[in-house]
Amino acid sequence: MPKINQLKYLSALNFALKLHSKQMRKGTQIPYFFHLSSVSNHVIENGGNTHEAIAGLLHDAVEDQGGEKTLRLIKKKFGDKVARIVEDCTDTKIEPKPPWFERKQQYILNLKNKPQSSLFVSMCDKTHNASCIINDYHREGKKLWTRFTANPKQVCWYYESLGKCYYKNLKGHKVLKQNFKKLVAEMKRIAK
Repeated sequence: MPKINQLKYLSALNFALKLHSKQMRKGTQIPYFFHLSSVSNHVIENGGNTHEAIAGLLHDAVEDQGGEKTLRLIKKKFGDKVARIVEDCTDTKIEPKPPWFERKQQYILNLKNKPQSSLFVSMCDKTHNASCIINDYHREGKKLWTRFTANPKQVCWYYESLGKCYYKNLKGHKVLKQNFKKLVAEMKRIAK
């Protein structure tokens, strides 16, 4: 298990908290920062290194908090490796965002050519998202689906397509892949 540089990590933790301080998880009163820390924890618990753990904290910073300007700041503060992973995990830098289906299709298409670290952080992110969707469904029922610009069938298509990409292109991480497969199967079940 790689050792995490705790000083660098703490700096990234504070940076992520400041960047996302006013953002909430879709349709909830849960501060968005907790998703970021969960993704990063998932990275660490699955053998990630310091760059991957920091990228887990910052994976949505470019997309949600300033685009290219934020990416340059991440590169300056945390280096090229972190910035590359964050950029690879970003589905758009454009505001306003392009339509959902177009963005997701392009993300999947690009993902298969990404380095292992980027695939790994992306999978940790999508694993946490899928887990939250399922848990929120069990709390709220079908009302959950109103949070998304896509319908349940499209959301399932997206996660199933991501899974195929991870299984084919991400080396190792057998347990993470098995868990993701179970989450996708459950998501498809609740979407019916």
